[in-house]
Amino acid sequence: MPKITSGKRYAQAAFELALEKDELEIWQQGLKKIADLAKDEELMALLQNPRLPFPDKKSLLEKRLGEINPLSFNLTLLLVSKGILRRGGDIFQQYNTLLDAHRGVERAKVTAALPLGDEEGEAITLRLGEMVKRKVVIDAQVDSSIIGGFIARVGDMLIDGSIRQRLESLKKNLVEAGR
Repeated sequence: MPKITSGKRYAQAAFELALEKDELEIWQQGLKKIADLAKDEELMALLQNPRLPFPDKKSLLEKRLGEINPLSFNLTLLLVSKGILRRGGDIFQQYNTLLDAHRGVERAKVTAALPLGDEEGEAITLRLGEMVKRKVVIDAQVDSSIIGGFIARVGDMLIDGSIRQRLESLKKNLVEAGR
C-alpha cells in the first residue's frame, strides 16, 4: 500500500463526511484543534513514545482536545496510531482549501512593498475576483525587496506588477538593445 505523503486524502475524507452530515464548521474547528496539537513538540514526543500505552495516549488526547466532534477525535486517534499526527496542520490546510472551493472562494497571496491600506486591499481583491470570476480573499504580506507595486498568486496564476520586475525587464531590454 502506498504511503500517504500529505494530508490530502484525510482532508478529502473529512470534508465528504462533513458535507454529508452538514457539519462543515464543526469539522473545521476540530481539525484546527488537531493542527494546534501537532505544533506542540513536547506532546508530539510523548505521543510518539512507544512505551506509552495507547489508552494513556487516548486519555491524554481527550484532556488536551476538550470538546471535539467524535469523528474528529477518531481521526486524531487514527493519526496517532499511524504515527502521523504531525500532518494535522496539512490536513487542516487541505480541508480549508476544499471548504473554500465548495463556497466559491479563492485565496490569493499578495505581496506588496508596503502594508496595504483598506482601499488598496479592496481594489486588489475586486480586480483579482474579476480575473478568476470568483470571490477572492487575500492574504497580504510585505516584502520591501519588490520596491513597489505587488505580486499576487491566485491558484496557478501569478501576477507580477512589482517595480523590481519592471526594472529587471527594462535592464534586459537595454542590454539587448546595446548589442
